[in-house]
Amino acid sequence: MHIANKLTPAQCSNMDDIRAEIDLLDRAVVGLISQRYQYVLAAAKFKTSATAVRAPERFAAMLAQRRQWAEQEGLNADAIERLFSDLVNHFIAEEMQHWQQQQN
Repeated sequence: MHIANKLTPAQCSNMDDIRAEIDLLDRAVVGLISQRYQYVLAAAKFKTSATAVRAPERFAAMLAQRRQWAEQEGLNADAIERLFSDLVNHFIAEEMQHWQQQQN
């Protein structure tokens, strides 16, 4: 996905420009996380057990893939792994609650 910033980092002439462009990116990230959450909730209907909701093998594979993506982008893989680990653990808890409600 490409976000259409108004200025490239090199074109920014002051901190206000930098902050405005970062805010634009952060807003897009939040929107994407919201979209991701909708898929998490939708996934609950396909899960047949609490273990399937937790999906520990998928969780580990997902983190490994995110680490690889981070390295390809020149980012700190440990930081990206922590970010996704926290995010996905939160979403797993939300999905578990949603799944349990569907079981009743």
